[in-house]
Amino acid sequence: MTAPSAAAPALRITACIITRDEEDRIGDCLASLAGVADEVVVVDSGSTDRTRAIAAERGARVIEHAWSGHVQQKNHAVAQAASDWVLCLDADERLGAELARAIGRVKAAGPGAVRGFFVNRHTRYLGRWIRHGGWYPQWRLRLFDRRAGRWTGTDPHDRVEVAGPTARLDGDLLHDTYRSVSDHLRTIDSFTTIAARERRRAGRRFHVAMMLAGPVWRFVRMYVLRAGFLDGLPGLVLALMAGYYVFLKHLKLFELERAGGDADGA
Repeated sequence: MTAPSAAAPALRITACIITRDEEDRIGDCLASLAGVADEVVVVDSGSTDRTRAIAAERGARVIEHAWSGHVQQKNHAVAQAASDWVLCLDADERLGAELARAIGRVKAAGPGAVRGFFVNRHTRYLGRWIRHGGWYPQWRLRLFDRRAGRWTGTDPHDRVEVAGPTARLDGDLLHDTYRSVSDHLRTIDSFTTIAARERRRAGRRFHVAMMLAGPVWRFVRMYVLRAGFLDGLPGLVLALMAGYYVFLKHLKLFELERAGGDADGA
């Protein structure tokens, strides 16, 4: 990226994290922010474990807020920040050492004309760091000036958009994804329900051809065209799960249409 101007003012950064029942992961996430974030805001949506207590013990400002959807919940967290520059993480993510140093350099020198920075997320699945199948490199805009950007997208697939120049940071955002295969399946079940409702709300219709061809194409694209096979068994499982996600999303849309309910499942 272009080096920021030496005359630019130093930055203050608020880290924003949304949580629910993340007591096993929130500690590592917060520890990685030491020396990087001037403030940490944790917005929790009803944890029944020690997530809030651990976050408070680590110095985070903890706010309880009922779940409002992926996009709106993250925008709510950003709105609570004391700084205009925010760094958004999920509880299962942490800054790698090189990325922390890169953010430190931006803090020290200022961002110049840049209004958002992309970081490269690196995911570990079934004990292996995934490098293929479209999972790496995986650039995500996570450090940005909230005056120029916000979370957008369609639940559950959120993203940040900013008005103005962007740049990329060195290093990886380490992502310890699903705790187990069962956790992965639960997430697929939850996310496909949300995705089907969003598709119905947008007026999309069920097509059996999409339900049959979509999963096959997703598998082939990940496992063959994007070389997921090079990640061994975890790469195979990820590609199969991705195909299953597509199948289930379309099947749930069919279920909503057949029931004649609205997008909220009523």
